[in-house]
Amino acid sequence: IRPATYGLLARRDRLDDVLRGLDAADAAGFTPIKINTVLMPGHNHDQAVELLHFCLERDYQLRFIEEMPLGPKGQWLRDSMITADRILSDLGEEFDLSPSAKPRGDAPAALWDVAAGVGKRTGTAHRGGEVGVIASVTRPFCGACDRTRLTSDGAIRNCLFSRTERPLRDLIRDGAGDDEIVAAWVGEMAIKRPGHGMDDPSFLQPDRGMSAI
Repeated sequence: IRPATYGLLARRDRLDDVLRGLDAADAAGFTPIKINTVLMPGHNHDQAVELLHFCLERDYQLRFIEEMPLGPKGQWLRDSMITADRILSDLGEEFDLSPSAKPRGDAPAALWDVAAGVGKRTGTAHRGGEVGVIASVTRPFCGACDRTRLTSDGAIRNCLFSRTERPLRDLIRDGAGDDEIVAAWVGEMAIKRPGHGMDDPSFLQPDRGMSAI
């Protein structure tokens, strides 16, 4: 929510457009409005508290996502990423947090209730709400994951970090019917690996970056 930080990360000065879009979505009754945030070392790693105050004030649901190796190769460093433990520790210096009683199910975010009160560090009053942390690297939730992705060029990926994919587009172009396409999709989901191994030194980054997935 700082213009300079937004411009650095998004490479364009359009924070006002984003904020107006959020206001419009709120006015139109879209709820809940979820804000996804990745804390980047040296860029916005110190803005977690500020972002949560912003979201609580507007009744948005903030989600912190651990940085994942889905960008240009060689730029993700496990040792310097902002972990879930660091995020919760930083938030705990300002807010009273407690694990949510809501069942998580297959949701990627672990939810925490934020008690209404006055910030312990800033003295800023805030309403209650919730905050989520998607700790794909340090607290993987692969055992409950049922997600699948269809890329823009027609390939099925059963995991963001898969190094293989199933090209449904080719099946369709070869005249496959619905049953064959369903069988191919289900078959791809049936071979989902038990984990992505991101926190293991032997992990290999997928060839596709996030922008291509």
